[in-house]
Amino acid sequence: MSENVGRRKFLLSGAVVGAGALVTACTSNEPVAEQSAASQQPQPAATGGNDQPGKTVRVGFSAPAADHGWIAAIAKNAEATAKQYSDIEYVPVEPTNDINQQISAVESLIQQKVDVLVLLPNDGEQLNQVARQAMDAGIPVVNLDRIFPDKLSYRTWIGGDNYGMGVAAGHYIGSKLKQNNVSDPVILEIQGIATLPLTQERSKGFEDALKTYGYSVTARQDAQFTVESGTEVATNLLQAHSKIDAIWNHDDDQGVGVLAAIKEASRNEFFMVGGAGSANAMREIQSGSSVLEATVTYSPTMASSAIKLARLIAQGKGMSDLVEHQVPQSITLASETITKENVEQYLPLGFES
Repeated sequence: MSENVGRRKFLLSGAVVGAGALVTACTSNEPVAEQSAASQQPQPAATGGNDQPGKTVRVGFSAPAADHGWIAAIAKNAEATAKQYSDIEYVPVEPTNDINQQISAVESLIQQKVDVLVLLPNDGEQLNQVARQAMDAGIPVVNLDRIFPDKLSYRTWIGGDNYGMGVAAGHYIGSKLKQNNVSDPVILEIQGIATLPLTQERSKGFEDALKTYGYSVTARQDAQFTVESGTEVATNLLQAHSKIDAIWNHDDDQGVGVLAAIKEASRNEFFMVGGAGSANAMREIQSGSSVLEATVTYSPTMASSAIKLARLIAQGKGMSDLVEHQVPQSITLASETITKENVEQYLPLGFES
């Protein structure tokens, strides 16, 4: 998993400086005269010097229970990345889907006085207050994925582009239907947990993208991010619609159940787009014989990046490839579309559902 993380790096926009001499001039603490002399010589490119051992820091980690492929990958990536650094003391707490238990677990990390906390909340709204407690206690919080509504409750947020995820799915479906001259198509949307802001953002992006083609969602239903619900919801939608042109399923984990229902019903008159980028979904795409033609990424490698960011924050460092001295307040990963044409490139980054 660590090799995958190394290849992935951070997906940032507008933060790349091309010339080594310019980076040196902007970030060096040397006197101006010394900088001028040094700048006349070829300067090495940034090499990730922040990876060199520094002050030992205790990194607390809390996330929901790993009963879902994506969440399991989050936990594995966080732990694997923490193990790469001799100066990280990794302090995970028991994962749980119970809000009150997660609050108690985070409170225990505050009492242990960890140096920094990486927190993926079951629900950002409901864990907002305990995250604020950590910040008020002087413990920086790296908010992973599900965002806290109060910006005073986290030092840095890192997560996927939920709106962009919907946009990517909408453009794939809309452009293909338009190219095939399909008018008034039946487009179905299978959400995750409908009450979560991230789900609502995905739906909004999907809706907005489809509008650019003159299309709209015919029917929408949530499937709770589980295989069982995916099967149940897909079965109901297939029975309710004798003709379907396209389906967007928000989550590749629940997509295992969605695909099972589709195969059971022997339906293949439509195509489908998934979400997150699981290895299972990628293999379906690679086969060329599945209704699943694409998936849009929401990579759990964000947990690896969160651990790296937490370490830098606790050590008082910035990101070596950026000019600024501090880690950014917000980092949004790009949502990428995986198809048969590029699936080989993404397979090593996939997680098992």
